[in-house]
This record gives sequence, C-alpha cells and structure tokens, in this order.
Amino acid sequence: MTTLQTTNRCPVGIIGGTGLTKLNGLAIDGEREVETPWGDPSAPLVFGQLDGQEVVFLARHGDPHRIPPHQVNYRANLWALREAGVETVVGVNAVGGIHPEMGPAQVVVPDQLIDYTWGRACTYFEGELEATTHIDFTDPYTPAAREILIRKAGEAGVACSDFGVYAATQGPRLETAAEIRRLERDGCDLVGMTGMPEAVLAMELKMNYVCLALVVNWAAGKTDHIITMEEIEQAIDKGMSGVKRILADSVTDLGALGARV
Repeated sequence: MTTLQTTNRCPVGIIGGTGLTKLNGLAIDGEREVETPWGDPSAPLVFGQLDGQEVVFLARHGDPHRIPPHQVNYRANLWALREAGVETVVGVNAVGGIHPEMGPAQVVVPDQLIDYTWGRACTYFEGELEATTHIDFTDPYTPAAREILIRKAGEAGVACSDFGVYAATQGPRLETAAEIRRLERDGCDLVGMTGMPEAVLAMELKMNYVCLALVVNWAAGKTDHIITMEEIEQAIDKGMSGVKRILADSVTDLGALGARV
C-alpha cells in the first residue's frame, strides 16, 4: 500500500453522484486538481464552506457528468479526499427502490450492502506487500455518521428511511426484472451502481463513510412500465432538496467525529 501524505485538514468530504454534480449552498473557496498514485480523480476537489463548516466536494462522475459507474476511479477519488484531510465521507447515491417503502424521491440512509460488482479496482492492499491485510467490514457504514444523518433528517422534517440493504451492481445498464427479484430474495432494499468499492476503500484509509441515498425510480419489474430518464429526473428534482438540507444540517456534527479508529 502506497504511503499517503495528508497535506491539510478538511474533515468532511461529500461525493456527489447523479443529480449532484455541484453542491448548491457551498461557498466555494477554491478548486484543486490532485494527482494520486492511483491515477486522476473524477474531477478537481472543490473546497468551501457549507453551513459554516469546511468541506470538500468531489463529483463522482466528473463535471460534467460523463464517467460511467464501472469506470469511476474510486481509488483515486478516495485517496485524493484523504490527502485533503477528510476524515468523514458522505457518499450521495441515486438508487432504484426495491422495498415497498422506498419509492421515487424517498431519502434513505442504508445500514448494510451487498456487492455484486466485478472487475473493479477494489483495494489499496495489492502488489508487493509485506503482509496480507483483511479489514473488518461488518458495518460498511459508520454507525455514528448514520445516526447524525437520520437525526438531522428528522429535525428538518425530511422523510427518511433509517434502514436499507444497498445492492451494488455493475452497470452501466439497469437491471432486469429477474435480477431485481433475485436481489429482493437476497434481502436487498435498494439497488445502485456506485456504492462499492467506495465504501471499503474509505475504510481501508481509516475514514468514516456513510451513504445518503435518493431513490430516483422503482427498480425493474416493480411497476408495469419501463424506466425513463424523465421519471428519474423528476424524482431528482423532487427529492434532492431534502438531500441538500440534510447535508447542510449535518456537516458540523460529521466534522466532529474525527478519524475512524
């Protein structure tokens, strides 16, 4: 694993997915292009203040939105954030709803995930290592960070599901109805394409990680019509304001968590 050099401290990092290429309300102080041992991140890091708390924002799919889920350089993204001093990462994800309570525009803070992706660079522990490292991934999302998001959603009056198993699929295509039935049998409540390896890489770098998901469509087979981009965009327009409100209200408490032990 390559030695990492932390250059300054900006404790909260926000990774924006589909629908969150830019973060409104962020008072921007500047941008920084970062080189990492793992290649280039998806976009420059954007530094600023959200609700008075210093944060760094990164557009997961680039700005403009151009990088498909299976080609995101997750290792470079997380490494760049850690070099910026980030201790807690909020991954904002657009997802499909499987659970009956998780329809379009619903905000969800999942508590578990199942990884169905393949072929992605998914660890920093490779190459000529002195010893093999196995990290405990029992809780993929930091419980204390989850509690903050859920509490702030309640205080703000934003409808938010406080549970959910996130199914990370390969993409970039959407799933078949049969695949969704399989995921449901596996116990999955949500389906997305970017939840892994982002979560495990953050843990390898000893950062807290939490997912703030916005359901943008019913998963395949959950309704009798095909999934359209118009439907997805309508759900983003309706639900993203709640996501941004939760982020703004949570950053101060998230910044106080400190590094993962």
